[in-house]
Amino acid sequence: MKELFGGPGRVSGLVLRMGQCLFAAASMVVMASSHGFATCTAFCYLIASMGLQVIWSFSLACLDIHALRLKRDLRNYVFLSLLVIGDWVTAILSLAAACSSAGVVVLIIKDTNMCISTPKLSCHMFQISVALAFLSWFFLAISSCVMFWLAAS
Repeated sequence: MKELFGGPGRVSGLVLRMGQCLFAAASMVVMASSHGFATCTAFCYLIASMGLQVIWSFSLACLDIHALRLKRDLRNYVFLSLLVIGDWVTAILSLAAACSSAGVVVLIIKDTNMCISTPKLSCHMFQISVALAFLSWFFLAISSCVMFWLAAS
């Protein structure tokens, strides 16, 4: 099998997983701490999706740390197939949550002017949370493509 950037059991894979975990956690915390996030189910879906991504990425980061400490090779076909499926499922859920939340943010800010008429809404916090969710998804997309490439080779 090839040695690729971001593969399991490598430092680059650990960096990708930690980036996913940190950005997803930050997105979740920013959205949950903003006032009025419960006004839309897309925001609640974003929190749930980012929570799943934090759990998935953190568990795989711990596995990478374990493999790095013991100098183990994590690249067998069954394990890579499990990682490919898990990465693609979480990537699709995260992208769907980020896109739907971004659509709602555009609707609230630009189309209906709810941020002007309702000053209690934390519209800037919504934007920051969605941006962090897209950054988290970007790291997960890289990871997913690397895992797919490794499983296919």
